[in-house]
Amino acid sequence: MTTKFTPDHEYIRVEGSTGIVGITPYAQQQLGDIVFVELPPVGKALKKGDEAAVVESVKAASEIYAPVSGTVTEVNEALTGEPGLVNSDPENAGWIYKIEIAEAGEVDTLLDADGYAELTL
Repeated sequence: MTTKFTPDHEYIRVEGSTGIVGITPYAQQQLGDIVFVELPPVGKALKKGDEAAVVESVKAASEIYAPVSGTVTEVNEALTGEPGLVNSDPENAGWIYKIEIAEAGEVDTLLDADGYAELTL
Protein backbone atom coordinates (compact mmCIF):
# COMPACT_ATOMS: atom_id res chain seq x y z
CA MET A 1 0.00 0.00 0.00
CA THR A 2 1.40 3.36 -1.09
CA THR A 3 0.10 6.86 -0.38
CA LYS A 4 0.92 9.71 -2.77
CA PHE A 5 -0.10 13.36 -2.81
CA THR A 6 -0.93 16.10 -5.31
CA PRO A 7 0.10 19.77 -5.10
CA ASP A 8 -3.67 20.46 -4.83
CA HIS A 9 -3.77 18.61 -1.46
CA GLU A 10 -5.44 15.37 -2.48
CA TYR A 11 -4.09 12.02 -1.39
CA ILE A 12 -4.41 8.67 -3.12
CA ARG A 13 -3.82 5.47 -1.18
CA VAL A 14 -3.00 2.77 -3.71
CA GLU A 15 -4.10 -0.79 -2.98
CA GLY A 16 -3.43 -2.95 -6.03
CA SER A 17 -5.16 -1.28 -8.98
CA THR A 18 -7.54 0.72 -6.77
CA GLY A 19 -6.89 4.19 -5.41
CA ILE A 20 -8.68 5.62 -2.38
CA VAL A 21 -8.90 9.40 -2.78
CA GLY A 22 -9.51 12.17 -0.28
CA ILE A 23 -8.10 15.46 0.92
CA THR A 24 -5.10 15.72 3.19
CA PRO A 25 -5.23 16.70 6.86
CA TYR A 26 -3.55 19.98 5.82
CA ALA A 27 -6.32 20.71 3.30
CA GLN A 28 -9.18 20.04 5.71
CA GLN A 29 -7.49 22.25 8.30
CA GLN A 30 -7.23 25.10 5.77
CA LEU A 31 -10.88 24.69 4.73
CA GLY A 32 -12.34 24.61 8.22
CA ASP A 33 -15.57 22.80 9.10
CA ILE A 34 -16.80 20.74 6.13
CA VAL A 35 -20.58 21.08 5.71
CA PHE A 36 -21.19 19.29 2.38
CA VAL A 37 -19.41 16.90 0.02
CA GLU A 38 -20.55 16.54 -3.59
CA LEU A 39 -19.57 12.98 -4.51
CA PRO A 40 -18.78 11.90 -8.08
CA PRO A 41 -21.12 9.40 -9.76
CA VAL A 42 -19.98 5.77 -9.66
CA GLY A 43 -18.85 4.77 -13.14
CA LYS A 44 -17.60 8.25 -14.05
CA ALA A 45 -14.41 8.17 -16.12
CA LEU A 46 -11.85 10.73 -15.01
CA LYS A 47 -8.62 11.93 -16.53
CA LYS A 48 -5.79 13.03 -14.25
CA GLY A 49 -6.56 16.61 -13.19
CA ASP A 50 -10.32 16.44 -13.90
CA GLU A 51 -12.67 17.81 -11.26
CA ALA A 52 -13.99 14.76 -9.41
CA ALA A 53 -15.83 16.13 -6.37
CA VAL A 54 -16.51 19.31 -4.42
CA VAL A 55 -16.02 19.88 -0.70
CA GLU A 56 -17.85 22.81 0.86
CA SER A 57 -16.85 24.32 4.17
CA VAL A 58 -18.11 27.26 6.17
CA LYS A 59 -15.30 29.25 4.49
CA ALA A 60 -15.36 28.15 0.83
CA ALA A 61 -16.08 25.48 -1.75
CA SER A 62 -13.08 23.57 -3.03
CA GLU A 63 -12.83 21.31 -6.05
CA ILE A 64 -11.26 17.89 -5.60
CA TYR A 65 -9.25 16.82 -8.63
CA ALA A 66 -8.49 13.31 -9.84
CA PRO A 67 -4.86 12.49 -8.94
CA VAL A 68 -4.79 9.82 -11.67
CA SER A 69 -6.91 8.71 -14.62
CA GLY A 70 -9.47 5.99 -14.06
CA THR A 71 -13.07 5.12 -13.29
CA VAL A 72 -14.92 5.86 -10.04
CA THR A 73 -15.81 2.50 -8.50
CA GLU A 74 -17.21 3.56 -5.12
CA VAL A 75 -18.06 6.69 -3.16
CA ASN A 76 -18.12 7.24 0.59
CA GLU A 77 -21.88 7.47 1.18
CA ALA A 78 -21.26 8.16 4.89
CA LEU A 79 -20.18 11.70 3.90
CA THR A 80 -23.71 12.48 2.70
CA GLY A 81 -25.01 12.44 6.25
CA GLU A 82 -21.77 13.20 8.06
CA PRO A 83 -19.49 15.45 5.95
CA GLY A 84 -17.50 16.31 9.08
CA LEU A 85 -15.74 12.93 8.76
CA VAL A 86 -13.47 14.73 6.29
CA ASN A 87 -12.37 16.95 9.19
CA SER A 88 -12.19 14.36 11.94
CA ASP A 89 -10.55 11.53 9.99
CA PRO A 90 -9.57 12.69 6.46
CA GLU A 91 -7.30 9.75 5.66
CA ASN A 92 -9.54 6.95 6.91
CA ALA A 93 -13.29 7.38 7.54
CA GLY A 94 -13.28 10.66 5.56
CA TRP A 95 -12.11 9.26 2.21
CA ILE A 96 -14.18 10.60 -0.71
CA TYR A 97 -14.10 8.05 -3.56
CA LYS A 98 -12.32 5.02 -4.94
CA ILE A 99 -10.94 4.89 -8.46
CA GLU A 100 -9.86 1.99 -10.66
CA ILE A 101 -6.45 3.25 -11.81
CA ALA A 102 -6.14 3.29 -15.60
CA GLU A 103 -2.43 4.07 -15.87
CA ALA A 104 -0.25 2.90 -12.98
CA GLY A 105 2.62 5.10 -14.18
CA GLU A 106 0.64 8.23 -13.27
CA VAL A 107 0.97 7.31 -9.59
CA ASP A 108 4.75 7.63 -9.90
CA THR A 109 4.41 11.29 -10.98
CA LEU A 110 2.78 12.28 -7.66
CA LEU A 111 4.50 13.56 -4.53
CA ASP A 112 5.67 11.23 -1.78
CA ALA A 113 5.11 12.14 1.89
CA ASP A 114 8.40 14.06 2.13
CA GLY A 115 7.72 16.03 -1.06
CA TYR A 116 4.24 16.91 0.14
CA ALA A 117 5.53 17.94 3.57
CA GLU A 118 7.97 20.37 1.90
CA LEU A 119 5.07 21.87 -0.06
CA THR A 120 3.07 22.62 3.08
CA LEU A 121 5.83 24.23 5.16
